[in-house]
Amino acid sequence: MAMASLAVIIMFWSVVVLVSVSAPACKGFYLPGSYMRTYSTGNEIYAKVNSLTSIETELPFSYYSLPYCEPVDGVKKSAENLGELLMGDQIDSSPYRFRMNLNESVYLCTTSSLNEGQVKLLKQRSRDLYQVNMILDNLPAMRYAKQNGVNIQWTGFPVGYTPPQSNDDYIINHLKFKVLVHEYEGKGVEIIGTGEEGMGVISEEDKKKASGFEIVGFEVTPCSIKYDPAVMTKLHMYDSFSPVACPNELDKFQIIREQERVSFTYEVEFVKSDIKWPSRWDAYLKMEGSRVHWFSILNSLMVIVFLAGIVFIIFLRTVRRDLTRYEELDKEAQAQMNEELSGWKLVVGDVFREPTHSKLLCVMVGDGIQITGMAVVTIVFAAFGFMSPASRGMLLTGMILLYLFLGIAAGYVGVRMWRTIKGTSQGWKSVAWSIACFFPGIVFAILTILNFILWGSKSTGAIPISLFFILLALWFCISVPLTLLGGLMGIRAEDITYPVRTNQIPREIPARKYPSWLLVLGAGTLPFGTLFIELFFILSSIWLGRFYYVFGFLLVVLTLLVVVCAEVSLVLTYMHLCVEDWKWWWKAFFASGSVALYVFLYSLNYLVFDLQSLSGPVSAILYIGYSLIMAIAIMLSTGTIGLLTSFYFVHYLFSSVKID
Repeated sequence: MAMASLAVIIMFWSVVVLVSVSAPACKGFYLPGSYMRTYSTGNEIYAKVNSLTSIETELPFSYYSLPYCEPVDGVKKSAENLGELLMGDQIDSSPYRFRMNLNESVYLCTTSSLNEGQVKLLKQRSRDLYQVNMILDNLPAMRYAKQNGVNIQWTGFPVGYTPPQSNDDYIINHLKFKVLVHEYEGKGVEIIGTGEEGMGVISEEDKKKASGFEIVGFEVTPCSIKYDPAVMTKLHMYDSFSPVACPNELDKFQIIREQERVSFTYEVEFVKSDIKWPSRWDAYLKMEGSRVHWFSILNSLMVIVFLAGIVFIIFLRTVRRDLTRYEELDKEAQAQMNEELSGWKLVVGDVFREPTHSKLLCVMVGDGIQITGMAVVTIVFAAFGFMSPASRGMLLTGMILLYLFLGIAAGYVGVRMWRTIKGTSQGWKSVAWSIACFFPGIVFAILTILNFILWGSKSTGAIPISLFFILLALWFCISVPLTLLGGLMGIRAEDITYPVRTNQIPREIPARKYPSWLLVLGAGTLPFGTLFIELFFILSSIWLGRFYYVFGFLLVVLTLLVVVCAEVSLVLTYMHLCVEDWKWWWKAFFASGSVALYVFLYSLNYLVFDLQSLSGPVSAILYIGYSLIMAIAIMLSTGTIGLLTSFYFVHYLFSSVKID
């Protein structure tokens, strides 16, 4: 157990170092949320706009790729973190101005006559169900609507509206905003925020100055209204005009066609609310389907209990019984019994024989440790509220940094396993370099192909070339040196010695009626059974634009998945040894790692049956590419768990037998 124990210690100290260098000293936390800001009556607040997104294409585009009104002082981009850039977020300033507690109807601008290209683009974005994502004080705009008699909520509002069985499209050009505010008197608690404005503590002096109003809700009702351009062009930006009601007749909507001039307006209503600032994200994070999550957990527990029963029988009724009988015999009887050995005892001279492609196995185990450590630490932090949805991109940024720093654990485990299998440390540098390059190389290759597709589509989801160089620099300057350092620690660690000698001539494996790999692939269905329900919610969060914040459930599911993977691999390894199949290394890896195959097939099933609205080959290629990355990561992680469990089981089993 020394290899796994030290790997856990290395993971722990990597996280401690990461947290200590990324967070200032503080006395208390408030999560989730951003740094609290209060406003006095009349204070100006400007909304921001994020990329246009659609659940039909999954290709984000810049807000200003459409003919919308621009700010007087020009468009300014907000500072974005690594995660936001990778997710395709492009947050820009907007002309939408709010003055605290002042209800008003405001004119923005009137476009010039729409040309053919603008009309085509507006129609395409409207029919592809693109949403405008607006942000005020770090809160996304929320839209409430009724669908089939059910009240639903969405973030953002549509670019346009296309009536059923119609060739005409109408643009959303009038917005009714409702801003919920809560009066804050500057007393109570010390708060630290983790929002886009950075981290900061409210001091006693700041509390006295902070009295005012907090924004605790941001709702929008979109409308399409046909204005008279001759009248509207006489107005200037931010001029007031009489409030208007959203029309219901199509002939009063603003149609999208050539030579039309579109006027943009909005109304603001401030409403006092009892919602306090710490609870303002509750409306976005309402947990739906909690019974389904609990069903998933109970289903997983049943699988675990079933497998635990099999493991219990193997250990107590089979293995211990055989060992006890063997130890009770005298030496002469033991010698006679050695000649009549059967089952797993027959492969005592071959069980620790070097597997084929041993270097690749060690590399995959090293990367599996790195991915598993990243997943566990990220989900634990998220479950305790450190990955706030208010901090866009924080989750992905944290995962990347953790992966980089956990290279030391990957190098240690992979190189130490190489040294154990080979019996020598020769070639460890090559193994460490391969660990540092294997999984990142696969991800880089897939992302490069997808990026060319996104560049061709002029999507904001395309990773800028400068970011590619930043990621390469982070990998080369952090991950690679730490992986080599971990490898150096691995060769200097205590030897893991085999309890039995390996024969020079390999034992012939008896012929079987069915291929052993069939059983290995079938074993992946058990870990998948613990995962697939939560996988549905995760895929819905990624591809349908929903918030996923039930990390507590995800932490429980991850724990159950680790236990099931360990049990499945252990049981299958024992079954193979009992039929004198001593080639257990790769089978132990893929017994639990084969769950990735079912995850990928389920992703394809989700694409066909749940993402029916996804349109175009580009969107499908992007979906399959990202799903492939996810499946490979799951294979490396679960396979590593299964192999290490089986290794310690086999080591324990044969260390209890005294056979020459």
